[in-house]
Amino acid sequence: MVSIKDVAREAGVAISTVSKVLNNYPNVSETTRQKVNEVVERLGFVPNTVAASLSSKKTGRVALLLKLNLDTSASDEINMQYISGAIHKAKELQMDVITVFTSMIEDMNVDEVTNYFESQGIRGIIIYGLTTRDKVLHKLIDSGRFKIVVIDAPMVNESTSCVGVDHVKAQYDIAKKTITENKCKKILYISGEENGYVTAQRLEGIKKLCEEKKLKLTVRNGGFSELRARELTMRFSKNNDCVVCASDLMAIGAMKALIDMDIFRPVCGFDGIILMGYVGKQMNTVKQDFVQISETAIEELNRLLSGETGRNVVMPHTLVRMKYEDIIR
Repeated sequence: MVSIKDVAREAGVAISTVSKVLNNYPNVSETTRQKVNEVVERLGFVPNTVAASLSSKKTGRVALLLKLNLDTSASDEINMQYISGAIHKAKELQMDVITVFTSMIEDMNVDEVTNYFESQGIRGIIIYGLTTRDKVLHKLIDSGRFKIVVIDAPMVNESTSCVGVDHVKAQYDIAKKTITENKCKKILYISGEENGYVTAQRLEGIKKLCEEKKLKLTVRNGGFSELRARELTMRFSKNNDCVVCASDLMAIGAMKALIDMDIFRPVCGFDGIILMGYVGKQMNTVKQDFVQISETAIEELNRLLSGETGRNVVMPHTLVRMKYEDIIR
């Protein structure tokens, strides 16, 4: 059986070039395209099922690159909503989708990651959970080899778009609502993961509010950990009037700590995960529609694959108090 390696060797080109020709990539010279197609026909090469499936698609294959949090299963809800939204919209747009986890490529350099995606006929990538530490992915974005949409990371260039809520405004809004309702003056803010883009943006939002309202702000890093937020709440909540958390999971940890300490402090979170409806207290939170965000990311990737340039797409957010009755409907 003739393989793609045989075609590449006979044509004198790289395997990735053969893949590009088979998948009708635009950035291949006509001379190379004709040479590869001649070898394909002469050797009787039959593309694999991936290439065959791509021929029936409008825009080719895209990858959803997700980061798993192995410390807790609670965050799986967000990833599942992301995947659900992406698959639904991709099917509608006749785009072929695969799911890749960052742990699968974490030991690769940028060339190896590029070859990994190109060998599977990937033309576009949606990156979820990008941080400043992900140097290889930053290089991949800068290379322009793929059309890319990043979720919640301020990266826009010719071939890259960003999709997400305005985290600065959302954090400002939910903290203001909670603080105003409870007439708070001293705020304990439990921030998210170090080096995270959303962490920096949400921190900017709470700082802006406290500066405007002349509130005393104490910031501690919770790393999006329920346990860490619980520990910080036990240490610092008595000297503060309110606990503002950069995620719902941390807000749950903070609330449980306050219950165990038998003291009341208003707590608010961020995200709007279903788990918030089960904690027994109606906390304010920012509701993000993760399904809609992912659907929009697929639409944006489709736009980039059609030749448009990158842009920043801001999604709406709402302020809610999640109730048990609402989540069981």
